[in-house]
Amino acid sequence: MSESRIALARSARVATVDRRLFGGFVEHLGRCVYDGIYEPGHPTANEDGFRLDVVELVRELGITTVRYPGGNFVSGFRWEDSVGPRDKRPVRRDLAWHSLESNQVGLDEFARWLKLTGSELMLAVNLGTRGIQAALDLLEYANHPSGTALSDQRIANGTPEPHDIRMWCLGNEMDGPWQTGYMTADDYGKLAARTAAAMKTADKDLQLVVCGSSGSGMPTFGEWERIVLEHSYEHVDFISAHAYYQERGGDLGSFLASSVDMQYFIDTVVSTADHVGNRLKSRKRIQVSFDEWNIWYLDEHKESGEVGDEWRYAPRLLEDVYSVADAVVLGNLLITLLKNHDRVTSASLAQLVNVIAPIMTEPGGDAWRQTTFFPFSVTSRLAAGEVLRPTITTGVYETAVYGEADLVDAVATFDEADGTAALFVVNRSTTEPQTVRVDVRDLGVERVREALSLWDDDVYAKNTIDDQTRVRLRPTPQATLADGELTLRLPPVSWTAVSLA
Repeated sequence: MSESRIALARSARVATVDRRLFGGFVEHLGRCVYDGIYEPGHPTANEDGFRLDVVELVRELGITTVRYPGGNFVSGFRWEDSVGPRDKRPVRRDLAWHSLESNQVGLDEFARWLKLTGSELMLAVNLGTRGIQAALDLLEYANHPSGTALSDQRIANGTPEPHDIRMWCLGNEMDGPWQTGYMTADDYGKLAARTAAAMKTADKDLQLVVCGSSGSGMPTFGEWERIVLEHSYEHVDFISAHAYYQERGGDLGSFLASSVDMQYFIDTVVSTADHVGNRLKSRKRIQVSFDEWNIWYLDEHKESGEVGDEWRYAPRLLEDVYSVADAVVLGNLLITLLKNHDRVTSASLAQLVNVIAPIMTEPGGDAWRQTTFFPFSVTSRLAAGEVLRPTITTGVYETAVYGEADLVDAVATFDEADGTAALFVVNRSTTEPQTVRVDVRDLGVERVREALSLWDDDVYAKNTIDDQTRVRLRPTPQATLADGELTLRLPPVSWTAVSLA
C-alpha cells in the first residue's frame, strides 16, 4: 500500500466559498426539460407540470444557480415564444438539436421551478441569430418592476414581481462552427461589448458573462479570449470556460487525470485575462465562469447517429449512464474548481436531468441518482467557509495523455465560525490503495463527523433503471483522527469526503 501526506494550514487560503460554484445547467435539449423536470401527467407533477420527485433530488444535489435555456439551443431561441398563454405559444424547430420545441416551459414557469429548488437563475441571451434589442427587451420583461410595455406584459402573464435576474450570459460558444450564427473573435467581441454596454445602461449592477472558448482543444483557444476581452473587458465581469471529459481507448489512467487539463484551461484563461487587463491598465479583474463542465461520451454520441432527419419532441439524446470511474473524475474536477476558487467563482454542471446528467427519469416512472450525483451533492453540502490549498506529498504515475500525474489529489475547506473542516480527496491509482496521513493540527479539529467514499471493485459499475442503487456512497474504510493527524485508507479509483469538527 502506497502512502501520501497532506498538510492543511489556515494561512493557505484560496477564497471564501461562493455558493455559485455549485451551479447546474438546464437546456432545452433532449429530455432535460420535457420528460425531465416537466411532465404534466406524472403522479408527482404539480399544477405547473413539474415533477416534484425531481425537485427533491435537485434540492438534495445542492444546486445553487441554474444556467438557462442554453447552450446551443439559445442561439436560435426567440424568448417571446415562451411567455404568455400556453395554448398560444408557437411550435418551433430547434436547429441545434434537430428537435421540435413546444415552448410549454418558458421563463416565467422556469422561474417558478427554481423557487421550488431554491436556486438562482442565470439567463443566457441569443447573440447567434439575434442581438442587442432582443437582449434589452428580455431584460425589461424579466427585471423591470412595472409601468413599461414589457414589464406590464409580464404582469399580465401572471408574474407580478420582477425576476430580478443578476447574472446573464452573452450568447453561447460563439467560437464553435456548430453554433448557429457563430462568429470570429473580433466580430463576437464587438457585439458582446455593445450588448453588455447597453444592458448595463439599463442596470449597472448586472453581472455579465462573455463567451470564452468551448474547450482547450479549440484552434483559437487563448487567442479567442484575448481578442474578445480586448473589446469587452470594461463591460463584462466573467469569461466562460467549457470542458467535457471522457475515457478513450480504455485509457483509464489518463481519464482519471482529466483535471490536469482543467487546470491548464483555467491557468491559460486567467493569464490571458490578466494580460489584457494589464494592457488596458484596468483596475478590475475578470473572473471565470466555468459554466459547462462534466463527463460526456461525445465520441460515442457522434457515432451513434441518434440525431436523425425526423423532427421530434424531446428525443432521447446524450443520455450517458455513468460509472464509478466517471464519478471519481467528476469529484476530482470539483476539487480543481475549488482549488482555483479565487478566480473561478461560478460554475455549472452540464446538465441537470437526463442529458449527461446526475439525475435520470423515466416517463410516468421513477427518478434516480447516477453515480456522479454523489460527489457533487456531498461537496456542495460540506464545503463551507474558506477554501484551503493543501500541501500534498504523493507518488506519481505516467499517463499517455498528460505525462506524469499525482496519485492523490485533494482540497479542503475550513469554517472558523463553527470550527468545522472538510477534506475532499481522490486516489487515482487503478491498482493500489493509498494510506493518506493528513496534518490537521493548525485547524484545531478533534473528531471525524463523517467520512464517505465512492468506490467499487468494478470501476465500471453503474446505476440503471433496473438497478437504481447498485452504486452508492459507503463509509470510508479507515478514517481516524488522533493527535492532530487524520489517517485515511483509500481504495483504488476512489473519491472521499471527510467532515471534521
